[in-house]
Parts: sequence; structure tokens; C-alpha cells
Amino acid sequence: MPKLKTKKAAAKRFKITANGKVMRNLAGRRHILGDKSSKLKRNKRGFFEASTSDMKKIKACLPYA
Repeated sequence: MPKLKTKKAAAKRFKITANGKVMRNLAGRRHILGDKSSKLKRNKRGFFEASTSDMKKIKACLPYA
């Protein structure tokens, strides 16, 4: 059986914790930051848990994570 390939786009966007949760970043932090409030930018920092409906699809893209 050949090795499975990891989807590199998914590997750059998602991290899987030791407990199996899928973590992701929030959108809206790339550009046009001057128009956004400090509170909005602060609340978008860090990693957040992905929705449970998407976890199965994301984990299929990351076979060795």
C-alpha cells in the first residue's frame, strides 16, 4: 500500500491537537487592518476550534497529523 499524501494547503491552515481537535485561524487578519477596530483585531488573534461538521473532511486531508 503506498503512502497517503497530505494536502499541503490544509497542512498550512489547520493544526490538530493531542486530543484530536482541529484548530484554525480566523479570517480577516491579512490586509486593510487600518479600517478595523483594535477590539476586532485582538479578538481574531490565536487559534480557534474548527466546526465539528468540517472536522471529518479536514482530518481526511491530514492523514498523518
